[in-house]
Amino acid sequence: MRELIGAARPVAHRFVGAALCGGLAFGSGVALMGTSGYLISRAALRPEVVALAVAITAVRAFSLSRAAFRYAERLVSHDASFRLLRELRVRWFRRLEPLVPAGLPGARSGDLLSGFVADVEAVQHLYLRGFGPPVVALVVGAGTVAATAWLLPAAGLWLALGLLPAALLLPAAAAALTRAAASRRAEGRAARNAETVELLHGAPDLVAFDRVDDQLGRIGAADAVLARIARRDARTAGFTSGSVTLLTAATTLAVLVAGLHAVHRGALPGVLLAALALAAAAAFEAVRPLPEAARDLLTAHGAAARLGALTARPAPAADPPRPLPAPRGDLLRVRGVRARYAAGSPWILDGVDLDLRPGDRVALLGPSGAGKSTLAHLLVRFRDPDEGRVTFDGHDLRDHAQDDVRRAICLVDQHAHLFATTIRANVALAKPDAEESEIVGALRRARVWDWIAGLPDGLDTHVGEHGVRVSGGQRQRIALARAFLSGARLLVLDEPTAHLDPATACDLLTDVLGDPSGPGILLITHAPPPPGAVDRVLHLRSGRLHGPGA
Repeated sequence: MRELIGAARPVAHRFVGAALCGGLAFGSGVALMGTSGYLISRAALRPEVVALAVAITAVRAFSLSRAAFRYAERLVSHDASFRLLRELRVRWFRRLEPLVPAGLPGARSGDLLSGFVADVEAVQHLYLRGFGPPVVALVVGAGTVAATAWLLPAAGLWLALGLLPAALLLPAAAAALTRAAASRRAEGRAARNAETVELLHGAPDLVAFDRVDDQLGRIGAADAVLARIARRDARTAGFTSGSVTLLTAATTLAVLVAGLHAVHRGALPGVLLAALALAAAAAFEAVRPLPEAARDLLTAHGAAARLGALTARPAPAADPPRPLPAPRGDLLRVRGVRARYAAGSPWILDGVDLDLRPGDRVALLGPSGAGKSTLAHLLVRFRDPDEGRVTFDGHDLRDHAQDDVRRAICLVDQHAHLFATTIRANVALAKPDAEESEIVGALRRARVWDWIAGLPDGLDTHVGEHGVRVSGGQRQRIALARAFLSGARLLVLDEPTAHLDPATACDLLTDVLGDPSGPGILLITHAPPPPGAVDRVLHLRSGRLHGPGA
């Protein structure tokens, strides 16, 4: 919580301004009701119009100021909230980014995305809905009690006795009733969104194997859990809202009875009786948001705890305090590398040795789970080895900044991601200032330019979400062109032919591996490459490499 409060310091003055405007808006509402009651009572006595001029002017002033301050409060508070949301998103994303992809094993993308976004948005409400309403309620409630007690001490006492449970007991009750549901709501929402993402991404396979209903059933089950939690929240909100209404009515009646006794004793002018009762009723509008504020505080606290737990994990790779200049050598050397997923678990890599230079063509074969992708992640510093060293021209990769390593060694994953934009933008991601001739050259090297040149929009053709408008082979070739454009001296191709038919896979590998003057290539694959396409074939078994030069 201290950290979250610290994050709001740049916009703290805006939240103070929003709270001030909110207090003035509620205060104007209380004053409006009080002066309106006085005006009605005074007018019933049929005095001269001049005698009502001040009250009429006050009613007009308070009605206009209430609207003006309410508008200002909404404007300032939302401006502060959006500024804070931007700060929180950047802050938490910077913490999350070093953990991806190797630092979050087992996390589903849909679960991670939906939970992360929802929790960050929940945290921003900590200030607007959690801290603001209690401050406003305290100021307005205390001010109204003081003004009422000045006119009639008994009325002030009854108003205080009515406001205290509405301001303290009901928020505490709301928090207690929703405390257990808060974490279940976040978990249920994340589960439902993750299952929905699975449905959307796996729709072709689910349809092909007639399993759509099963997936819809899982989504429905997750949604049913959320529906039960929502009904419980609605009952809690109804209980607290009804309780505030009952307290308002009871307190107003008590103030009215106390005022009647005072009028009969001559201790209070009769024209002030309605003013006291209406002002007391209006004061409860300031405490009405407090039960919801308590629930928002609880939700924000849980969201902050989840974000903290998620991003507190140690990064699998970190930049050194004083990184060496960008790697400029040509020899990538792996010596005695050992790696595992967690302390005490079996070694995935157990003493791996490998040399790779520009122009080399090396194929790495092994069954699923053998550690091929783990080795690929080590080479581009998605994670660092637990033991052993990976050096580039004699310097340990851990002595270089991660971005510098990835400019020299480029990984093309088996799930090559294309963004929902043009082919030009997807390729230029590797070099944003690239000239069109450089982009075309990279596409030629990937043997996909002839197809693009024949498209009506050429490089400006949109590929669609996740590249749905292009075939699997074309998607992989565009990703390879992006890697070629990066200028990396070594390429790590992790299953580049996954999901391709054998003929397309063979053509793609022949094209990519056919240029001996290009960067060094480590081809990670399940199936043997085409004959003569590579210089060496290595096999990864039991955490070790076997084959020529291993």
